Amino acid sequence: MEQNILDCVIVGSGPSGFTAAIYAARADLKPELYTGLEPGGQLTTTTEVDNFPGYPAGITGPEMMMDLQKQAERFDTKVHYEMITKVELSKEVGGIHKLYAGNKEILAKTVIISTGATAKYLGLDDEKKYNGGGVSACATCDGFFYRGKDVVVVGAGDTAAEEATYLAKLVNKVTMLVRKGEFRASKAMIHRVENTPNIEVKFHHELIGIEGENHLVERAVVINNQTQEKSTVDVHGIFIAIGHKPNTDIFVGQINLDENGYIETEKGSTRTNLPGVFAAGDVQDHIYRQAITAAGSGCMAAMDAEKYLAELN
Repeated sequence: MEQNILDCVIVGSGPSGFTAAIYAARADLKPELYTGLEPGGQLTTTTEVDNFPGYPAGITGPEMMMDLQKQAERFDTKVHYEMITKVELSKEVGGIHKLYAGNKEILAKTVIISTGATAKYLGLDDEKKYNGGGVSACATCDGFFYRGKDVVVVGAGDTAAEEATYLAKLVNKVTMLVRKGEFRASKAMIHRVENTPNIEVKFHHELIGIEGENHLVERAVVINNQTQEKSTVDVHGIFIAIGHKPNTDIFVGQINLDENGYIETEKGSTRTNLPGVFAAGDVQDHIYRQAITAAGSGCMAAMDAEKYLAELN
């Protein structure tokens, strides 16, 4: 029995994956989408989404992802609640890419990779307990909810410095917890932190626990790793800003990745170094990391895939 070769397979189900599916389906590419272990992606761990255009009253992350999925399915996208565990990507123009969901082999002319990135956390049980109740990994997403309140930012690099200076415009006070005796951030970002009056930096301090009633953050429990002295900081929000890990493990050795593991795409497009393979969303974007930018690049990937197929024919 000859195996069906699909025009387009989409790996991942966040805003970029579902937007790619909507565009690919409307272009009659009959896309099939594999959700992975976290259908809906990072947005499903976000409670309120207030900054996505078109939702004047806001919407929850899970509801928004359900809306995107329904829209993709309306145009006959086939959604598989399975995880792609292995790929064999062709280097040839017009070559057939092989993907595997467990033992199932899938053949495709084009592949859109939308596997996203996972925020790194410290690994404390309290982070899970208070996730959505004051613990966040995205200041631009959630900073608005802490207007006039006090927050903690954990981290020492550019991400932490950026989150802290962004939050300082909205909140009453930012306390930065830096594990070592110095920042890892660039000089420019360090100057911005030092010149922001409502940021207090605690060097040699680590977050070791979170306290609060009803799963809402009220206090950060911290330790001075030089003196071992423990203390608490009264806050409403705790932002973990120690970076993200792109979900690219299955593509290592087959596709060009940068030094942090993000997929490299051609400037101004979603094309990777392999013909017929495109990347969209946070898996190739470590700068913006927003639902709206992910959705935009999903649209681009579908249009790039359609153009590639048209040129083949």
